Amino acid sequence: MTAVISYYGVDKAAYNGFYVLKDSPIHSARDLIGKKVGMNTLGAHSEAMLDIYLQRHGLSQADIKKAEPLVVPPVNTEQSLRQKQIQVGVLGDILRDKALQTGGIRPLFTDYQLLGDFSAGTYVVNDRFLKENPDTARTFVTGIARAIEWARATPRDEVVARQIEIVKRRGRNEGTAPLKYWKSFGVAETAGRITDKEFQLWIDWLAKRGDIEKGQVKASDLYTNEFNAYSRKDKADTPSTAKTTSKSGS
Repeated sequence: MTAVISYYGVDKAAYNGFYVLKDSPIHSARDLIGKKVGMNTLGAHSEAMLDIYLQRHGLSQADIKKAEPLVVPPVNTEQSLRQKQIQVGVLGDILRDKALQTGGIRPLFTDYQLLGDFSAGTYVVNDRFLKENPDTARTFVTGIARAIEWARATPRDEVVARQIEIVKRRGRNEGTAPLKYWKSFGVAETAGRITDKEFQLWIDWLAKRGDIEKGQVKASDLYTNEFNAYSRKDKADTPSTAKTTSKSGS
């Protein structure tokens, strides 16, 4: 598998926060020792942010392990926090905004405060498919790239209206209400192009956890921009032949 384009990330409008009750005694990284932190899954974005936050505030690996990340379905995180089943809850997007509107909670930190703008996830494609269907791959990736840049340059209300239109047109009985809370895809690089730094963040975290050996994985071996033909000079409906960066060794 090879990553071909970033499709979501973190910025001042699209972020996840680690929230506590307003009267919680938790005010610092050290206060998280022995506390339960609810998040959507383990071994991924939220757990990495938690570890990085604790590391940056000087906690030892032994103390970091005493903070207890737990899997809590996102739709139940606010309720679990308010009922004190967990002491910290990770909230993002519509769930974050609704919880903040209700009140009674405050952020301990957010991933945006921690790391600023960064692309956090990519589409990955089977290498065999890329080899056998390069034109299809290029059409797919470049289309996503154009959508990212269109959304970045277009008024928010218009982007939301287009998303609602698309959902209604495909007729899958999907609700459109959450789309009204959309603010940003959070993709940091132009057209979703991938750079080493996006993967190095996770490589370094996995190495510190002992999941991989230091130097075992090279960031540039994990992705390619070969199929991303977007150019700033492109019009929204005009194909591009922009020069791209190929995956190492491909």
